[in-house]
Amino acid sequence: MLLGVIADDFTGATDIAGFLVENGMRTIQLNGVPKTEMQVDADAVVISLKSRSCPVDEAVSSSLQALQWLKQQDCQQYYFKYCSTFDSTEKGNIGPVTDALLDALGEKFTIICPALPVNGRTVFNGHLFVLGELLSDSGMKNHPVTPMTDSSLMRLMDRQSTGKTGLINYQIIEQGPEKVTESFSTLSKNGKRYAVVDAFNAAHLDILGKAAGSLKLITGGSGLAAGIAKNWREHLSDQSAAKKAGNPAKEKTIILSGSCSVMTNQQVANYITQAPHLPLDVKACLENEDYAEQVYNWVIEHLNSPLAPIVYATASADALKEIQQKYGAEASSQCVEQFFSRLAFQLKEFGVKNFIIAGGETSGVVTQSLAVDAFHIGPQIAPGVPWVKSVIGNLSLALKSGNFGDPNFFTTAQEFYNE
Repeated sequence: MLLGVIADDFTGATDIAGFLVENGMRTIQLNGVPKTEMQVDADAVVISLKSRSCPVDEAVSSSLQALQWLKQQDCQQYYFKYCSTFDSTEKGNIGPVTDALLDALGEKFTIICPALPVNGRTVFNGHLFVLGELLSDSGMKNHPVTPMTDSSLMRLMDRQSTGKTGLINYQIIEQGPEKVTESFSTLSKNGKRYAVVDAFNAAHLDILGKAAGSLKLITGGSGLAAGIAKNWREHLSDQSAAKKAGNPAKEKTIILSGSCSVMTNQQVANYITQAPHLPLDVKACLENEDYAEQVYNWVIEHLNSPLAPIVYATASADALKEIQQKYGAEASSQCVEQFFSRLAFQLKEFGVKNFIIAGGETSGVVTQSLAVDAFHIGPQIAPGVPWVKSVIGNLSLALKSGNFGDPNFFTTAQEFYNE
């Protein structure tokens, strides 16, 4: 095993797995840490956890369990993958998990690299930007679980972690991999445990990818994965068969959207002008015992439509705030997740084979309810969003992080079917 990836949510896992496959690595994604012995024939394994917004102790524990399993596979390098918008709070979870992984590997230094320029996530002088806006000015400031109100990755990391953070800016990076590697050493000698690295184009990521070949542990978003994969190129075999294994078939399809991100709002608004659609009624979800059966029956009635039906809890920031004030943020969020989990299970039993899911938390609970333990990684619908197919059971899923994809994502996803 060349590379072992620990991802803090399900869409983040498919995100980085897609980039690894596109750059030549045979990749399998696992839904959690395997509980039984299993043989994995791949260059890279991505373990998807649900540790982004859970209590810190749980995030650390599950991440260390994943690391232990990957160490048993004799992985040569490890990657802690988090969101390209650094979703976290001042108490964690990115800092504490990074510290725990460094300690478990006996390492003293790593990098912080959430940049994903192809999706508008860039880092300049240590500050994270989203589509040209500072993170703290973007839609992420209204995130219901991890509102991002500071754009300085150095400040964010220093608040969360036990060590100190340095910066490797774009001027150093543009001098090449050797200069960057030298800067790693200098910062480490000067007592820095982490280095935030600038990156606002693909060339920066390629340079960082080469330099990161010297590190046992890397942390970041999916953007750096292409550069990491290139470091292992001489060890890789033909990838074409692995890509075909992840292609979806033309089968009954459902779209479930639990994300309230700016882009998902656009995608839903665009899609409901073309396809059968049903907004989720949170009040009915909480109070009406018959509501789940009503929604299930509605979906069944529309499964043979030219475009797949969509059930969505997507709402504007103002509408979401009103719902949370009325029912409580945690209660309403859990209600929606549990509803989608039950609905997905019922639809699987009915014979639905393709599930297009928007939102990291929603993707996690749906994947668990479908009892999918391992995926083949297929073609990318959009940067960071591949189709994946279950190793057992012939289910295909597109697990979309909230802000990924363009406004036509839901229709584009359905153009990849094999007849």
